[in-house]
Amino acid sequence: MEYTNIIIITKKFSFILFFFSIFYACFELQTSMSGPGLACDPSNSVTRSLPFCKTNLPIQVRVRDLIGRLTLQEKIRLLVNNAAPVERLGIRRYEWWNEALHGVSNVGPGTRFGGAFPGATSFPQVITSAAAFNSSLWEAIGRVVSDEARAMYNGGAAGLTFWSPNVNVLRDPRWGRSQETPGEDPHVVAQYAVSYVKGLQGGANPNNHLKLAACCKHYTAYDLDDWKGIDRYHYNARVSAQDLEDTYNVPFKACVEEGKVASVMCSYNQVNGKPTCADPNLLRGIIRGQWHLNGYIVSDCDSVGVMFEQQHFTETPEDTVAATIKAGLDLDCGPYLAVYTEKAVRTGKLSEGDVNNALSNTLTVQMRLGLFDGAQQPYGYLGPKDVCSPAHQQLALQAAREGIVLLKNTGRSLPLSPQRHRTVAVIGPNSDVTVTMIGNYAGVPCGYTTPLHGIGRYAKTVHQPGCSGVACTSNQNFGLAEIAARHSDATVLVMGLDQSIEREAKDRVSLLLPGLQQELVARVARASKGPTILVLMSGGPVDVTFAKDDPKISAILWAGYPGQAGGAAIADVLFGTVNPGGRLPMTWYPENYVQKVGMTNMEMRAGGGYPGRTYRFYKGPVVFPFGAGMSYSNFKQSLAHAPTTLSVPLLATTANTTTRLGDEIKVAHTNCDSLNLELHVDVKNAGEMDGTHTVMLFSAPPRLANNMAHPERQLVAFEKVYVMAGAQKRVRLNVNACKHLSLVDQFGVRRIPMGEHSLHIGDDLKHSLSLQTSLEQIKV
Repeated sequence: MEYTNIIIITKKFSFILFFFSIFYACFELQTSMSGPGLACDPSNSVTRSLPFCKTNLPIQVRVRDLIGRLTLQEKIRLLVNNAAPVERLGIRRYEWWNEALHGVSNVGPGTRFGGAFPGATSFPQVITSAAAFNSSLWEAIGRVVSDEARAMYNGGAAGLTFWSPNVNVLRDPRWGRSQETPGEDPHVVAQYAVSYVKGLQGGANPNNHLKLAACCKHYTAYDLDDWKGIDRYHYNARVSAQDLEDTYNVPFKACVEEGKVASVMCSYNQVNGKPTCADPNLLRGIIRGQWHLNGYIVSDCDSVGVMFEQQHFTETPEDTVAATIKAGLDLDCGPYLAVYTEKAVRTGKLSEGDVNNALSNTLTVQMRLGLFDGAQQPYGYLGPKDVCSPAHQQLALQAAREGIVLLKNTGRSLPLSPQRHRTVAVIGPNSDVTVTMIGNYAGVPCGYTTPLHGIGRYAKTVHQPGCSGVACTSNQNFGLAEIAARHSDATVLVMGLDQSIEREAKDRVSLLLPGLQQELVARVARASKGPTILVLMSGGPVDVTFAKDDPKISAILWAGYPGQAGGAAIADVLFGTVNPGGRLPMTWYPENYVQKVGMTNMEMRAGGGYPGRTYRFYKGPVVFPFGAGMSYSNFKQSLAHAPTTLSVPLLATTANTTTRLGDEIKVAHTNCDSLNLELHVDVKNAGEMDGTHTVMLFSAPPRLANNMAHPERQLVAFEKVYVMAGAQKRVRLNVNACKHLSLVDQFGVRRIPMGEHSLHIGDDLKHSLSLQTSLEQIKV
């Protein structure tokens, strides 16, 4: 999400847009707050007695009172991200746009660093944290980020509405924003969304109050930015009802229903010919009607303007504004609603009641945040001491450690020994980077530990970048790198990508290492007298088949973009202070996959020569599979408890319309609350080093007569457990048949197949679960 500067201004409206853009830019130069509280200052004798300022009244009553006091022009100026002040009511201006993807960010104009807040804790990029497969970690990160954001808000340096997280499923490995997502599995992405949102918003609050207001984005089927001349502003994602229900919308549904998120952001692209921000079915029908969002819907930045200027969705800007608000949009990140809404109302394209409905949703969230409570701020104790605290920075290090994935370890080359490997050659364009480690949508970190500095804590280092950057266009310095490797006890090559290769508005066209990186790795490996370890920084997957097959390359680590403490975490794993336990949250495809499959094909399922997407449907060869990850220990799993049958009761009103026993039951035709089951798995650490292990439970459905093109298998539960060497722990996995064992038919209807479901734990442990229709019906 960014201000795009892409709007092509027509002559008719050029003056007003030019004037507004200057006005808008002036707002961006200022902080979103000058102190706690947006309104209802107790020293203001005019407003303190008004109903909208009375905290003992229900929020809906307060909102209704405030809206009734606003003029149409005042209302309209509150419909955009840089909401204007209403001075006669003591309401300050407010900047809605703040970002906190993996730490408080200064991408949006609502947040600034400096003075008492020179930086904030920068956690690993989301794809790296996702590799930890640790939902409690994800929520803990959210809590820390919310503490730091509230502290900055109290100091006038940030707002309270943060447009994070990104919960789009990683469909295509070339997507430049792969780094921002929790990976390719809908269940993992959904669980990440729920955990992080709970952390940001303060968890369950009986008073409906919010610590921060999170936002799940970008709804929906958005995962193409700019690929071979096709950009997100013009792209029409053609998505089947089946794929929408069982892949693209899964995380958003969980975010709203389970995470209770306060906001959803609609995306730039069209879905099946209609812009998402103007689709009443997607917004009012699904987000509000089916999922019951308690919050507001915001557009991606400038997407309302894009809808008219680029997509030519309507004949006039007023028609565009009317279409979006009527569809369910409440807030525009951009100027369009502020510029064109009044004329849309005056010409009858939109009613003031429509404006009131939108405003009601945004004001409700602001009141839940306490912005209309005056000085009564429940988190007012947070301040500069709570930003970049030692505990917060330690959590950033822990997250980086947990997210690092060991993909190859020939002959137990790792961990290195400080006694045997006293001199280490540290080579590669990412070997001493700082900003690269924090990825995109980052802020100013508390500090950096680069890989070179981290390794330097364990051994003497000899540093040779080899290339001047990840583009690696020259081999002029390869010889120096070879010399360093030849005279060192071990060699660590830190290679991969950065934001010049993959980012928002820049998709990749190849999965190979850029430029001459592969040549550098191969030459250094041949020259190295000791073990050669390849460390990769990247958001998306990289085809490193050459390194996987090269016996001279002893080990491969993937670190993603590991955040401010990334270098320390990498070194801790290399030298065995930490036992790696990360798992890949996405499939690593070979290069020929992307040569055969265009990014614009949104189909998930394989068929007709099309190989399919993600581990759930892809049937071809891989470099590394989803869930890959090794350890320095040897973990053994055994099934301690699992049911063998589960009865699925029918609702009495639907029993006659349901097909015979042995077929599928619509999820809507049973009582999902009664279909919970629990599996117990014992995990034994048979190795010599303490470590973490992720238990991953997959389900394979029975073969169906109606051929729903179901996944070969899909992840239904996971749990991370720490086990000391020689010890054993029991893990409990919870499964709900409606949520985890159902499939989606071609009409987008979720059904539970009866028959034998095969549950897989790892590669070797399997268990059969029989689902049977219950003859005892449920009364409605």
